[in-house]
Amino acid sequence: MKNVQSSPVERVIRERRTIRSFSTRPVSEDVLIRLLDAAVWAPYHSKQEPWRFIIFMDEGRQMFSDAVLSTYTPQELQQFGQSATKDYCEDTPVHVCVVVRQGTDRWRNEEALLAAAGLIQNLQLLAWEERIGLVWKTNEYNRDDAFAARIGLNSGERLVGTLHLGYLRDDAASRPVSRKPADQLITWIREEQG
Repeated sequence: MKNVQSSPVERVIRERRTIRSFSTRPVSEDVLIRLLDAAVWAPYHSKQEPWRFIIFMDEGRQMFSDAVLSTYTPQELQQFGQSATKDYCEDTPVHVCVVVRQGTDRWRNEEALLAAAGLIQNLQLLAWEERIGLVWKTNEYNRDDAFAARIGLNSGERLVGTLHLGYLRDDAASRPVSRKPADQLITWIREEQG
């Protein structure tokens, strides 16, 4: 049975893709703030929002690039350093680090991470509507102490991921993908098990 899309929200959810090649058009601070102002409406369980953002754009992208490169081995630097620098400093207009507070309560820490994931999904969908692509990375450098120090992570904070954003190129194509239908992923419990 063919699924009939019932709303603009469903259309954006189904059509959004990870696009890794951006146009040269800059993403303005105003656009970023507007998108983040809407994305922060993700649900969270504490009395305070658990997240903050570190944004690298314009000349600040060099600081982000240097932080990533600080995690490379000498061999990786030789092999990938130049292309990574070009990617982070020239080809990607904005890098957003999503950070959450972490305390001693394991469950609150997990809730903060899950809430931030909801926020990131909100941001992906909002950006897509603006023809802004977003790549959410959780690469090894996200867990590296040298990277954390260089981007300004505070004690008691955890990096949820780095987001790379830019307007889609005019020739950007989004390939259709498939997902298993939900009815293939459900375990129904219709009566009390004895």
